[in-house]
Amino acid sequence: MRALTILGATGSVGTNTLDLVARHRDRFRVEAVTANGHAEELAAIARAHGARFAAVADVTAYAALKAALAGSGIETAAGPEAIVAAAARPSDMVVAAVSGAAGVAPVLAAIGQGITVALANKESLVAAGDLVMGEARKRGVTLLPMDSEHNAVFQALAGSRMADVETVWLTASGGPFRTWEAAAIARATPADALKHPNYAMGAKITIDSASLMNKGLELIEAHHLFDIAPDRLKVLVHPQQIVHGMVGYRDGSVVAQLGAADMRVPIAFCLGFPDRIDGPAKRLDLASLGSLTFEDPDLVRFPALRLAIEAMASGGRAPCVLNAANEIAVEAFLAGRIRFGDIAGIVADVLAELGGGPAAATLDDLTFIDHAARDRARSSCI
Repeated sequence: MRALTILGATGSVGTNTLDLVARHRDRFRVEAVTANGHAEELAAIARAHGARFAAVADVTAYAALKAALAGSGIETAAGPEAIVAAAARPSDMVVAAVSGAAGVAPVLAAIGQGITVALANKESLVAAGDLVMGEARKRGVTLLPMDSEHNAVFQALAGSRMADVETVWLTASGGPFRTWEAAAIARATPADALKHPNYAMGAKITIDSASLMNKGLELIEAHHLFDIAPDRLKVLVHPQQIVHGMVGYRDGSVVAQLGAADMRVPIAFCLGFPDRIDGPAKRLDLASLGSLTFEDPDLVRFPALRLAIEAMASGGRAPCVLNAANEIAVEAFLAGRIRFGDIAGIVADVLAELGGGPAAATLDDLTFIDHAARDRARSSCI
């Protein structure tokens, strides 16, 4: 019986994780669940899965959570510190599916307790890759990649030596604007950008997928997760989203992981690791698909990806600044304060001003850099 703590239990990754847990109640139990808000939904999850602890990051949602769980015996708490506390509770695995830089502190808390982390919060490694990976190595903690692309690469590596790897490719659907002209992309509305062709996800990650910033963040995550040089990481646009990642080796071999566009595939891999568990994802019928296509990303029409690639190459605090500025710009776009085409421009300006300097060595350093970048980005979104 493996005990799980699920951070971000009401989101897409969280609900898919819980779906698998419900199918394998003989293998997993839920220790704790968290959410940003959505108190009633979180309370229902906690009751249904017998969680011992439930917490919301938004303190204004605490009264509703406490009321919904009254008499259940389930411990409740609220605030960012409560999410950190959840991550540090005794468990075998923490599923880190909190969105944004808010996920860094809980991931570090889990690592500090020696708990295996199934990582679906790419910002932890984008904003604090050196810090997080350094702590994981120091404590001998396993980080399992739960994002579909990184999970695909992890499977394609299959214990191979990194010295034998020439190139790692992450695939991208291309988002809703894959065939749009640059001028049309710049004028896109939130409704346009939220129409992801393959996945139903949260608003922020869906906007990042439309700008291809999400793929840039994933490159930075892969750089840290696999300890691979930036110039060996590439993106391929693959609209069918059947091939999720590929590894090219020095002998000319290329190993790819294929699967349905269903997050339960990489989640099941992580939950069962090092074994495999039964999963409900649709099985591939390659004959019916007929063909798979690939193309290079257009860094002119999608400048956010270019900015992420440049930040990865620069290193230091640049990725943290990139992530923070992008979070604020996406928030402003969804609120109707800026155009879609302004997102990359704002990120570029903040990077130019604050992107130099060393990476954060402590959580306090990270918080300072992150807040400075957010404040600067906000000044451009008014």
